[in-house]
Parts: sequence; structure tokens; C-alpha cells
Amino acid sequence: MSIDNKTYNNVINTLKNLGSQHFQITTVTSGDIYDISLSKNELYPLMHINPVSVQTGQSQLNYTFRIFIMDLVSEDAEWKESNFQSANMLSNEQEVLSTCLQTSVDIISMMRQGIQQSLTTVGNIDFPVYFSEGENTLEPFTERFDNLCAGWVFTITLVVENDFQTCNIPARTGVGAGE
Repeated sequence: MSIDNKTYNNVINTLKNLGSQHFQITTVTSGDIYDISLSKNELYPLMHINPVSVQTGQSQLNYTFRIFIMDLVSEDAEWKESNFQSANMLSNEQEVLSTCLQTSVDIISMMRQGIQQSLTTVGNIDFPVYFSEGENTLEPFTERFDNLCAGWVFTITLVVENDFQTCNIPARTGVGAGE
């Protein structure tokens, strides 16, 4: 049986769909880390998908991405003690980190289980399209960008079946056969 090979666009769009379906993510972007929009007009919380590499296996492609989940930290010198969530009592940074961590874990869980993305992609709960394998390390960041963003970044590798068919390659046949 032939495998319906997935493209880079399929993988990126699946990640974007997972992010846009999550109630705690407002904006989903992809590209280089420098493509993250830091304008005040950007809607946060934000998920950014940064492609890292693709490795071939025997019958699969392993797509590696760095995923950023971030939100704006607000500061207010007039806050009362009940508003403070941070150890330094100047911002809600701790709350932002806590929420972004849980959102990151949610994205990892959806990719590990394959159920959510199966429902939104092919409508069949028994047909996981992409898988995530291995452990993930989540790293917090604060003040990494020019605005008051905080959040978590993690690397995730998605395993996608590929049968490496040569029948449909757009090339002339017989070229390079000892001519």
C-alpha cells in the first residue's frame, strides 16, 4: 500500500492548526526566529514555529522544530500585593511563565498522542498523521526580545512516514545511466 507522503507545508500547517485551535494561543507564526513580530500591535499569547532540520530515515522524515510559546509581561508600579505573581513583585512574569509552560506541554501532548491532530486533519481518531518521539526539554526565557515577552522554547521532532517513491519524481528517466 502506498503512503500519502506529507510535505513540509503539511507539517507546518498541522502545527499551525494545533496552535490556532488552542484557546490560550492567539497568534501562530512560523519562520526564522528573527521573523517573530515584536510590535505592540501583535496579539499575544503567541506560538512561533522555527524550522531547524529534516533528517531522513529508512521510511520516514524527521522534522525538527523549535517552538516558542510566549506572552507579554505587564508591569505596574501601582499594583497591590494581590496582583503580584513574581518574586520581585514588579510584574506578572511568574504567571506568564506558568501559563506558557502549560500551553507548551499541551502542544507536546497533542503531538505525542496524535488524537487531536488526527481529528482536525483526517477526521479519523485511529489514524495519527504525525508522531513526536523522545523527551523534550523546555527552557524558560525572559527579556529575550526587545519587548517584555516571557515564555518557553522547546525542540520537538516530528516523525512522518515517507516511502521515497521514485515513480513520481519530475525528472527524465534513464539520464545518468552510463551515457
